[in-house]
Amino acid sequence: MKAIAYARRGGPEVLELLDRPLPEPGPGQVRVRIRVSGVNPTDWKARGGGPTDWKGAAPDQVLPVPQVPHQDGAGLIDAVGEGVDEALVGRRVWVWEAAWMRPDGTAQEYVVLPEHQAVPLPDTASFDLGACLGIPGFTAHRALTLPGGGPEQLGPGTLTGRTVLVAGGAGAVGNAAIQLARWSGATVVTTVSSAEKAALARAAGAEHVVDYRADGAAAAVRAAAPRGIDLVVEVAPAVNAELNQQVLAYGGTVVFYANDGGNTLTLPVFDQFIAGTRWQGLLVYAVPPRAKAQAVADLTAAVAAGALRVGEEAGLPLHRFALEKTAEAQQAVQEGTIGRVLVDVADF
Repeated sequence: MKAIAYARRGGPEVLELLDRPLPEPGPGQVRVRIRVSGVNPTDWKARGGGPTDWKGAAPDQVLPVPQVPHQDGAGLIDAVGEGVDEALVGRRVWVWEAAWMRPDGTAQEYVVLPEHQAVPLPDTASFDLGACLGIPGFTAHRALTLPGGGPEQLGPGTLTGRTVLVAGGAGAVGNAAIQLARWSGATVVTTVSSAEKAALARAAGAEHVVDYRADGAAAAVRAAAPRGIDLVVEVAPAVNAELNQQVLAYGGTVVFYANDGGNTLTLPVFDQFIAGTRWQGLLVYAVPPRAKAQAVADLTAAVAAGALRVGEEAGLPLHRFALEKTAEAQQAVQEGTIGRVLVDVADF
């Protein structure tokens, strides 16, 4: 089979197209023939090493075994291991965290992984949508359910009466957060930096869109949510700290999952404790298993209900690359391409 892998840390040039033996599933495992592989920022960060690498690796470090990148994907189960129902063969599935603490991600024609990491994909959903669910969907789901007093699951009515501010509503996580929050009944405000991104956020379903760079951004958010914002889903906490403090409701929470724009967060202590605000970091890979299982169930239900969509008409443009162009796909993500970058692995 064809696979993309890298044997040492570094830039896109370390990615190689290889011929590898077809893997066989072991007990409790399935083999998935990958149709589409989704690319996330952590894919190029892990490849590059340095302080942004979750493994703490240094650039140019030689790996014990070659690493096939990419956590997300979608395809068909084509073989099962001992203890797995053979009726699953032929099932359409979406794959999550394929490369987390494992050398085999979805940038290859076949991947073997535990059965529970290959989730049935509703018949109405495309493989493209399936490949977009994993990391962005898990991150958005955890951000919306993490605050104290929040629901443990998402679905119609679970966020009714809540106001949610999604920072960066044109990004992959922001798009998923908008759609999931609206599906669950929240009032959704989003901040963006351009007219193009504003159009995408509205396509995703945001009811109020604010240019955070414009004068009066805080007043505009307050006008959209007079009682204040209950929850901020934040991609750039250092940049948006002041704005968030101005618009949070009493007891409001900021859940931040990235450090876009700066790594040092400065907060006025007095303002925090009199407002009862909470700042909560989120690393998607560290989400507890129970919460992750709930995310799998809720994301699948949202897809089945038509509440999660992809494509420009849903606020998430798709950008496609062939498997042999995976280096270019990762570079596109690193350069901040708006939308979701996909790698076409097979054609079926």
